[in-house]
Amino acid sequence: MVFILGGFWLHPVSFFITGFLLLAGTLFEYYLMAKSTGVRPQIIAGIIMGTAMYSIATLVAAGIAGIEWFLLLVIPALVILVTQLYLKQDKPFDSLAHTFFGIMYIGIPFSLFPFAAFSRTGFGSILPHPEILFSPGLVIGFLLLLWTYDTGAYLCGVAFGKHRLMERISPKKSWEGFFGGLIITVAAAWLLSGWFGLVSSSGWIIIALIIAVAGTYGDLTESMLKRSIGVKDSGSLLPGHGGLLDRFDSTLFAFPLVYLFVTLFG
Repeated sequence: MVFILGGFWLHPVSFFITGFLLLAGTLFEYYLMAKSTGVRPQIIAGIIMGTAMYSIATLVAAGIAGIEWFLLLVIPALVILVTQLYLKQDKPFDSLAHTFFGIMYIGIPFSLFPFAAFSRTGFGSILPHPEILFSPGLVIGFLLLLWTYDTGAYLCGVAFGKHRLMERISPKKSWEGFFGGLIITVAAAWLLSGWFGLVSSSGWIIIALIIAVAGTYGDLTESMLKRSIGVKDSGSLLPGHGGLLDRFDSTLFAFPLVYLFVTLFG
Protein backbone atom coordinates (compact mmCIF):
# COMPACT_ATOMS: atom_id res chain seq x y z
CA MET A 1 0.00 0.00 0.00
CA VAL A 2 2.95 2.33 0.63
CA PHE A 3 4.08 1.91 -2.97
CA ILE A 4 0.58 2.68 -4.26
CA LEU A 5 0.33 5.79 -2.10
CA GLY A 6 3.82 6.85 -3.18
CA GLY A 7 2.97 6.31 -6.83
CA PHE A 8 -0.04 8.62 -6.62
CA TRP A 9 1.92 11.18 -4.60
CA LEU A 10 5.28 11.24 -6.39
CA HIS A 11 4.60 12.96 -9.72
CA PRO A 12 1.83 13.35 -12.34
CA VAL A 13 3.43 10.67 -14.53
CA SER A 14 3.69 8.18 -11.65
CA PHE A 15 0.10 9.07 -10.71
CA PHE A 16 -1.05 8.10 -14.19
CA ILE A 17 0.99 4.87 -14.24
CA THR A 18 -0.18 3.81 -10.77
CA GLY A 19 -3.85 4.30 -11.62
CA PHE A 20 -3.41 2.63 -15.01
CA LEU A 21 -1.85 -0.50 -13.49
CA LEU A 22 -4.38 -0.68 -10.65
CA LEU A 23 -7.29 -0.43 -13.07
CA ALA A 24 -5.85 -3.07 -15.42
CA GLY A 25 -5.01 -5.45 -12.56
CA THR A 26 -8.34 -5.05 -10.79
CA LEU A 27 -10.28 -5.49 -14.02
CA PHE A 28 -8.24 -8.59 -14.87
CA GLU A 29 -9.10 -10.13 -11.50
CA TYR A 30 -12.78 -9.41 -12.03
CA TYR A 31 -12.74 -11.08 -15.44
CA LEU A 32 -10.98 -14.15 -14.03
CA MET A 33 -13.65 -14.40 -11.33
CA ALA A 34 -16.36 -14.20 -14.00
CA LYS A 35 -14.55 -16.79 -16.10
CA SER A 36 -14.52 -19.23 -13.18
CA THR A 37 -18.33 -19.39 -13.42
CA GLY A 38 -18.15 -20.66 -16.99
CA VAL A 39 -18.73 -17.26 -18.60
CA ARG A 40 -16.14 -16.16 -21.16
CA PRO A 41 -15.81 -12.37 -21.00
CA GLN A 42 -13.60 -10.62 -23.55
CA ILE A 43 -10.74 -10.06 -21.12
CA ILE A 44 -8.19 -8.32 -23.35
CA ALA A 45 -10.76 -6.14 -25.10
CA GLY A 46 -12.38 -5.19 -21.79
CA ILE A 47 -9.04 -4.20 -20.25
CA ILE A 48 -8.14 -2.19 -23.35
CA MET A 49 -11.42 -0.28 -23.19
CA GLY A 50 -11.11 0.29 -19.43
CA THR A 51 -7.54 1.59 -19.63
CA ALA A 52 -8.42 3.68 -22.71
CA MET A 53 -11.17 5.33 -20.65
CA TYR A 54 -8.63 6.10 -17.90
CA SER A 55 -6.07 7.43 -20.39
CA ILE A 56 -8.60 9.72 -22.07
CA ALA A 57 -9.80 10.90 -18.65
CA THR A 58 -6.21 11.88 -17.80
CA LEU A 59 -5.79 13.85 -21.04
CA VAL A 60 -9.12 15.62 -20.57
CA ALA A 61 -8.49 16.36 -16.87
CA ALA A 62 -5.04 17.77 -17.68
CA GLY A 63 -6.51 20.04 -20.35
CA ILE A 64 -4.62 18.32 -23.16
CA ALA A 65 -7.75 16.98 -24.87
CA GLY A 66 -11.38 18.04 -25.04
CA ILE A 67 -14.23 16.11 -23.47
CA GLU A 68 -15.32 15.01 -26.95
CA TRP A 69 -12.39 12.58 -26.92
CA PHE A 70 -14.54 10.27 -24.80
CA LEU A 71 -16.47 9.58 -28.01
CA LEU A 72 -13.46 7.51 -29.09
CA LEU A 73 -14.65 4.86 -26.61
CA VAL A 74 -17.41 4.05 -29.09
CA ILE A 75 -14.74 2.27 -31.17
CA PRO A 76 -13.67 -0.38 -28.61
CA ALA A 77 -17.30 -0.81 -27.55
CA LEU A 78 -18.32 -1.63 -31.12
CA VAL A 79 -15.27 -3.87 -31.55
CA ILE A 80 -16.36 -5.87 -28.49
CA LEU A 81 -19.88 -6.26 -29.90
CA VAL A 82 -18.70 -7.26 -33.37
CA THR A 83 -16.07 -9.65 -32.00
CA GLN A 84 -18.76 -11.44 -30.04
CA LEU A 85 -20.39 -12.41 -33.36
CA TYR A 86 -17.36 -14.53 -34.24
CA LEU A 87 -16.72 -16.23 -30.90
CA LYS A 88 -19.49 -18.82 -31.34
CA GLN A 89 -20.39 -18.92 -27.67
CA ASP A 90 -23.58 -20.49 -26.38
CA LYS A 91 -24.36 -17.49 -24.14
CA PRO A 92 -23.05 -14.34 -25.84
CA PHE A 93 -25.24 -12.12 -23.68
CA ASP A 94 -23.48 -13.35 -20.53
CA SER A 95 -20.10 -12.65 -22.07
CA LEU A 96 -21.07 -9.13 -23.13
CA ALA A 97 -22.78 -8.40 -19.81
CA HIS A 98 -19.68 -9.30 -17.78
CA THR A 99 -17.33 -7.53 -20.19
CA PHE A 100 -19.22 -4.24 -20.03
CA PHE A 101 -20.17 -4.54 -16.36
CA GLY A 102 -16.48 -4.84 -15.44
CA ILE A 103 -15.76 -1.60 -17.32
CA MET A 104 -18.63 0.18 -15.56
CA TYR A 105 -17.92 -1.30 -12.11
CA ILE A 106 -14.16 -0.73 -12.14
CA GLY A 107 -13.21 1.45 -15.10
CA ILE A 108 -15.48 4.42 -14.35
CA PRO A 109 -14.49 4.88 -10.65
CA PHE A 110 -10.76 4.70 -11.42
CA SER A 111 -11.22 7.10 -14.35
CA LEU A 112 -12.42 9.75 -11.89
CA PHE A 113 -9.01 9.78 -10.18
CA PRO A 114 -7.38 12.04 -12.83
CA PHE A 115 -10.23 14.57 -12.56
CA ALA A 116 -9.59 14.75 -8.82
CA ALA A 117 -5.89 15.57 -9.28
CA PHE A 118 -5.09 17.26 -12.61
CA SER A 119 -5.78 20.97 -13.16
CA ARG A 120 -5.97 21.45 -9.39
CA THR A 121 -3.77 23.37 -6.97
CA GLY A 122 -3.02 22.94 -3.28
CA PHE A 123 -1.51 19.80 -1.78
CA GLY A 124 1.67 19.26 -3.80
CA SER A 125 3.37 16.18 -5.19
CA ILE A 126 6.79 15.04 -3.98
CA LEU A 127 8.64 15.85 -7.22
CA PRO A 128 8.21 19.22 -8.97
CA HIS A 129 6.24 19.52 -12.20
CA PRO A 130 6.32 23.16 -13.34
CA GLU A 131 4.54 22.53 -16.65
CA ILE A 132 1.57 20.62 -15.21
CA LEU A 133 -1.14 21.87 -12.85
CA PHE A 134 -1.55 18.93 -10.48
CA SER A 135 -2.49 18.24 -6.87
CA PRO A 136 -3.05 14.67 -5.60
CA GLY A 137 -4.43 15.85 -2.24
CA LEU A 138 -7.97 14.49 -2.67
CA VAL A 139 -6.77 11.05 -3.79
CA ILE A 140 -4.10 10.84 -1.06
CA GLY A 141 -6.54 12.01 1.61
CA PHE A 142 -9.21 9.62 0.39
CA LEU A 143 -6.89 6.60 0.43
CA LEU A 144 -5.50 7.41 3.88
CA LEU A 145 -8.98 7.79 5.33
CA LEU A 146 -10.22 4.67 3.57
CA TRP A 147 -7.38 2.58 4.96
CA THR A 148 -7.92 4.18 8.38
CA TYR A 149 -11.55 3.08 8.25
CA ASP A 150 -10.66 -0.45 7.13
CA THR A 151 -8.10 -0.82 9.93
CA GLY A 152 -10.32 0.77 12.58
CA ALA A 153 -13.35 -1.29 11.61
CA TYR A 154 -11.30 -4.49 11.69
CA LEU A 155 -9.74 -3.80 15.09
CA CYS A 156 -13.01 -2.67 16.67
CA GLY A 157 -14.81 -5.64 15.15
CA VAL A 158 -12.26 -8.08 16.58
CA ALA A 159 -12.34 -6.43 20.00
CA PHE A 160 -16.04 -5.65 20.41
CA GLY A 161 -17.95 -7.22 17.52
CA LYS A 162 -21.09 -9.07 18.59
CA HIS A 163 -23.88 -7.88 16.31
CA ARG A 164 -23.48 -8.96 12.69
CA LEU A 165 -23.80 -6.26 10.06
CA MET A 166 -24.93 -8.53 7.21
CA GLU A 167 -24.16 -12.11 8.17
CA ARG A 168 -25.62 -13.59 4.98
CA ILE A 169 -22.98 -11.78 2.90
CA SER A 170 -20.05 -11.23 5.28
CA PRO A 171 -20.22 -13.17 8.56
CA LYS A 172 -17.27 -11.34 10.17
CA LYS A 173 -18.46 -7.76 9.78
CA SER A 174 -20.20 -6.24 12.79
CA TRP A 175 -22.04 -3.06 13.69
CA GLU A 176 -19.47 -2.44 16.40
CA GLY A 177 -16.72 -2.58 13.80
CA PHE A 178 -18.62 -0.22 11.49
CA PHE A 179 -19.26 2.45 14.13
CA GLY A 180 -15.78 2.07 15.63
CA GLY A 181 -14.16 2.51 12.24
CA LEU A 182 -16.44 5.45 11.46
CA ILE A 183 -15.52 7.29 14.68
CA ILE A 184 -11.79 6.71 14.16
CA THR A 185 -12.01 7.88 10.53
CA VAL A 186 -13.94 11.04 11.44
CA ALA A 187 -11.32 11.83 14.08
CA ALA A 188 -8.51 11.27 11.55
CA ALA A 189 -10.30 13.49 9.00
CA TRP A 190 -10.59 16.30 11.55
CA LEU A 191 -6.93 16.01 12.58
CA LEU A 192 -5.56 15.85 9.02
CA SER A 193 -7.94 18.24 7.27
CA GLY A 194 -5.54 21.18 7.55
CA TRP A 195 -2.81 19.15 5.87
CA PHE A 196 -5.03 17.87 3.05
CA GLY A 197 -6.64 21.23 2.29
CA LEU A 198 -9.03 21.36 -0.70
CA VAL A 199 -12.14 21.50 1.47
CA SER A 200 -12.89 22.66 5.01
CA SER A 201 -12.57 20.51 8.12
CA SER A 202 -16.32 19.89 8.07
CA GLY A 203 -15.99 18.89 4.40
CA TRP A 204 -13.39 16.26 5.25
CA ILE A 205 -15.60 14.96 8.06
CA ILE A 206 -18.41 14.51 5.52
CA ILE A 207 -15.93 12.73 3.25
CA ALA A 208 -15.06 10.41 6.16
CA LEU A 209 -18.76 9.61 6.61
CA ILE A 210 -19.14 8.90 2.89
CA ILE A 211 -16.11 6.61 3.00
CA ALA A 212 -17.46 4.65 5.97
CA VAL A 213 -20.96 4.12 4.54
CA ALA A 214 -20.25 3.78 0.81
CA GLY A 215 -17.00 1.88 1.43
CA THR A 216 -18.85 -0.68 3.52
CA TYR A 217 -21.40 -1.21 0.76
CA GLY A 218 -18.58 -1.55 -1.76
CA ASP A 219 -16.95 -4.20 0.40
CA LEU A 220 -20.23 -6.06 0.87
CA THR A 221 -20.96 -5.97 -2.86
CA GLU A 222 -17.66 -7.59 -3.71
CA SER A 223 -18.23 -10.15 -0.93
CA MET A 224 -21.59 -10.93 -2.51
CA LEU A 225 -19.94 -11.49 -5.90
CA LYS A 226 -17.24 -13.74 -4.41
CA ARG A 227 -19.73 -15.70 -2.32
CA SER A 228 -21.87 -16.31 -5.41
CA ILE A 229 -18.98 -18.14 -7.10
CA GLY A 230 -17.46 -19.68 -3.98
CA VAL A 231 -14.09 -17.91 -3.76
CA LYS A 232 -12.48 -16.31 -0.72
CA ASP A 233 -10.23 -13.78 -2.46
CA SER A 234 -10.30 -12.09 -5.85
CA GLY A 235 -6.62 -12.93 -6.34
CA SER A 236 -3.32 -13.59 -4.57
CA LEU A 237 -1.23 -10.62 -5.66
CA LEU A 238 -1.07 -9.14 -2.14
CA PRO A 239 -0.08 -11.88 0.37
CA GLY A 240 -2.37 -11.80 3.38
CA HIS A 241 -4.72 -9.31 1.72
CA GLY A 242 -6.02 -11.21 -1.32
CA GLY A 243 -6.10 -9.43 -4.65
CA LEU A 244 -6.32 -5.87 -5.88
CA LEU A 245 -10.09 -6.04 -6.11
CA ASP A 246 -10.20 -7.08 -2.45
CA ARG A 247 -8.19 -3.98 -1.52
CA PHE A 248 -10.05 -1.51 -3.72
CA ASP A 249 -13.63 -2.80 -3.57
CA SER A 250 -14.55 0.01 -1.16
CA THR A 251 -12.97 2.57 -3.47
CA LEU A 252 -15.30 1.62 -6.33
CA PHE A 253 -18.32 2.82 -4.35
CA ALA A 254 -16.85 5.51 -2.13
CA PHE A 255 -14.62 7.52 -4.46
CA PRO A 256 -17.29 8.46 -7.03
CA LEU A 257 -19.47 9.82 -4.21
CA VAL A 258 -16.55 11.67 -2.62
CA TYR A 259 -15.65 13.21 -5.98
CA LEU A 260 -19.29 14.18 -6.53
CA PHE A 261 -19.43 15.83 -3.10
CA VAL A 262 -16.21 17.81 -3.66
CA THR A 263 -17.29 18.85 -7.16
CA LEU A 264 -20.69 20.11 -6.00
CA PHE A 265 -19.82 21.52 -2.57
CA GLY A 266 -16.02 21.71 -2.35
